[in-house]
Amino acid sequence: MKRLTKLLAAFILTGYGQLLVSCGEDVNQNVNMTVTSEAADGLDLKAVTALLKTVKDPAELEKRINSGDPRICNLDLNEDDTIDYVKVTEYGTDTVKGFSLTTELAAGDVQELATIEITKDENGGHRVQTHGNSQVYGNNHYHHGGFGVGDYLMMSYLFNSHSRYSSRYGYNRYPSDYNRSRPLARSTYQGKMKGVDTGKVTSAKAPAFKGSNSSPNKSRTSSRIKAPLRSPTASQKSFQTRNPSRAVKSGGFGSRSSSSSGSFRSSSRSGSSFGGGK
Repeated sequence: MKRLTKLLAAFILTGYGQLLVSCGEDVNQNVNMTVTSEAADGLDLKAVTALLKTVKDPAELEKRINSGDPRICNLDLNEDDTIDYVKVTEYGTDTVKGFSLTTELAAGDVQELATIEITKDENGGHRVQTHGNSQVYGNNHYHHGGFGVGDYLMMSYLFNSHSRYSSRYGYNRYPSDYNRSRPLARSTYQGKMKGVDTGKVTSAKAPAFKGSNSSPNKSRTSSRIKAPLRSPTASQKSFQTRNPSRAVKSGGFGSRSSSSSGSFRSSSRSGSSFGGGK
């Protein structure tokens, strides 16, 4: 009887141990996780908006976006391993002053990235809103800033008589001191952007004031973008289907997907960061 009891106990313990081993193996299985980068990951518009507090005119704004330390632009829309050059074009009305940010992926092939608009408030200060292009950033992507009279070096430039700035640079035309280089890894770039003093700039899903809607580049759309877009046009989606991004492994344009068979013990990430010297 004692022998039978011992055999039964051994059987139960062995079975339970095998169950634990099986569970342990299941828990420790690797996870193959695909995290895709998006075009929007390459130009932090909150950091761009914050630059307005420290630059004196749109030419300096353009230089700081493309060559500042840290460099704000890390775009590579056509994934040629070279950072895209961002152009600034000034526009506006008597009451709303604006800048259109674009990049040129080939001669005449222009993509608007964002607009920055500035207006005076009733207290003598200024309100700023940056609106990310919906194709790149998705719908309702805004950054707002409210600043006093002394906060902006650029305000005296904008609201006094002057010739509007339009960048003479673009595809294969760069400033003599411009450094064409490869984009940073997304995590490295995001780490650098965390170090940028964005002060009173906030993110929002709606505009802070009615914009001028007069950007000269509002209908400019590139047909050469490989990097995942959040809301691509039909022609952009068709191009990306025929010329898939290195960042898209599954789930479509700009999506995030994962496949799991156990714990998150390890992961593999795939996806390019965005730069691309045009």
